[in-house]
Amino acid sequence: MPSSHTHKTSPTETLTSIENAVLSKGGRRILENVSIKVRRGEIVTLIGPNGAGKSMLIRVALGLEKLDSGYVQRSTGISIGYQPQQVKLDETLPISVRRFLSLGQPQPTKVLKNSLADVRIPHLLNANIHRLSGGELQRVMLARATLHKPDLLVLDEPEQNLDTEGAIEIYQLIARLREETGCGVLLVSHDLHVIMAATDRVYCLNGHMCCSGTPDEISGHAEFLRLFGPLASKTLAFYSHKHDHHHEPDGSVTETLKVR
Repeated sequence: MPSSHTHKTSPTETLTSIENAVLSKGGRRILENVSIKVRRGEIVTLIGPNGAGKSMLIRVALGLEKLDSGYVQRSTGISIGYQPQQVKLDETLPISVRRFLSLGQPQPTKVLKNSLADVRIPHLLNANIHRLSGGELQRVMLARATLHKPDLLVLDEPEQNLDTEGAIEIYQLIARLREETGCGVLLVSHDLHVIMAATDRVYCLNGHMCCSGTPDEISGHAEFLRLFGPLASKTLAFYSHKHDHHHEPDGSVTETLKVR
């Protein structure tokens, strides 16, 4: 395992790896000899049908689930930011975005403002979180996950409840955060109509590892087509990430996203 003094500087460092994971719940095998790896500066996407074990694998990566066999390895001293599928808040209790971001540990206003500015919603600092749109809430959750500039960002269906345009906007934000901080990203995508713009590697999971590779490689893989049907490669929108973008003075990103 890499020593702690290198984890901020090595661009090829493996932040986390899961090897030969086997996990059962309630007498049902959830994961069968599954292996994944996430390196610094890399975006890795898990795809698969409902019940494929994607969210469970995320929990394993976070140390929230113990494997029956196999092992999880993390680079020494790394920090991890996590965005769950959803957060359930009692709607009878008013809570501001400021307070939500500070749950568990009070944060200076400057840190909160900077985090919200990173996801393009600085004006919502004092807004009632129950009155946010689906896209705004997803951005707030992303802001919370990235509050302390983690080495590894773990996102479970960050596009949930968003339309295609909203999902693309979230993916662009994630791509920009990766570029600016150099963090590694491990995310689950449930909506197979969109695979995020900057994905470097895709793992196709269905209890076991069906296939893995770049979006281009996965879209034509026999196991992928068998799992999702012969029309899968035509109905999925794979976005190829190109490094032909720049950051505007206001912090916005101009980049080319092409649907093939």
